[in-house]
Amino acid sequence: MPLDTTSPASAAASLTSLETPALVLDAERMQANARMMQERAISLGVALRPHVKTAKCLEVAQAACGGMPGPITVSTLKEAEQFFAAGYTDILYAVGIAPGKLAHVARLRRAGCDLKILVDNAALAQAVAQARLTEAVDLPTLLEIDSDRHRSGLKPDDPALLAVASQLRDGGVTVAGVLTHAGESYNCRSRAEIEAMAEQERAACVQAAENLRAAGHACPIVSVGSTPTARYVRNLDGVTELRAGVYIFFDLVMAGLGVCTLDEIALSVLVTVLGHQADRGWLLTDGGWMAMSRDRGTARQAVDQGYGLVCDLAGQPIAGLQMRDANQEHGILAFDTPQGARDLQAEFPVGTMLRILPNHACSTGAQHSAYQVVRGASTHIEAIWPRFNGW
Repeated sequence: MPLDTTSPASAAASLTSLETPALVLDAERMQANARMMQERAISLGVALRPHVKTAKCLEVAQAACGGMPGPITVSTLKEAEQFFAAGYTDILYAVGIAPGKLAHVARLRRAGCDLKILVDNAALAQAVAQARLTEAVDLPTLLEIDSDRHRSGLKPDDPALLAVASQLRDGGVTVAGVLTHAGESYNCRSRAEIEAMAEQERAACVQAAENLRAAGHACPIVSVGSTPTARYVRNLDGVTELRAGVYIFFDLVMAGLGVCTLDEIALSVLVTVLGHQADRGWLLTDGGWMAMSRDRGTARQAVDQGYGLVCDLAGQPIAGLQMRDANQEHGILAFDTPQGARDLQAEFPVGTMLRILPNHACSTGAQHSAYQVVRGASTHIEAIWPRFNGW
């Protein structure tokens, strides 16, 4: 798919012309990741519903959906608003709905957005049913299923599942289906564990759907997904759609799980060397935790990558060099083993530009307002794609 350079922002000539820190997106890697997940969904016989919370960018969502608006997942109503305005109508809000947001949901529904929401308890179901009456518009709702005891959701065999579904139906609300997210897959330690978690995720959600159908609920949507399970699931019998989000960029946590290679990580943060502490083996940069986020997800993995893995300007990792610590606006880079007589000031003089691969693409992306889009090892900026934050 050709790169969309229609952003109203004018692109700078090169990464070297930028003020740092800046968020860099390798379109070549991003598009390859998008094709990979599209092909996975086709091979598994399900629809793909990309999660756009990671990207928060119309151009990236376009790539994830294969070049034109398609079904998407969101985590905020701001995302729903932005993507609906851009032509995306089939939207699933995959966070339990707060009662105070239901009037907003109703406004989007009346405007023509096929927005579906999520509940996992009787109190929320009651609020949805009341809003259905007050707003005089259907609010199609999915039931969240707990497939791994990681977060929220109802157990597939919990009597409350049928009770909540009946509560919605009795209030005139369409019971649109079931959804689960195998968040515990982020704690797996091998591909075999991820594959087992993917089957656990599938089985729990399908069981819940079967229980609902036996009680007279149509339950047309059976939705599963996380990036680790989406990449390695072998069978999605009984499932209708696959959700995932971070795969579009990947990150060091995914690499630590074995879900991607470093060569598939499409996102990095451009920083500039400000100085050195030679006695400590430090390089100081202008990219602190405000540029990278506080996420230290790899600290729980076999290889702790600090605040990020350091690459040269072309995006190639520099062996052993990590962002070891961070202040608000300063990054501290150091090699993971003593470097002896290595002259860091000569090798990385003040003004040197480097790129940092992030632990968690979602949280790092949230620190920035735009992507500087490059391709492969080129430092030429092809486009600037705006992204948005907030709720």
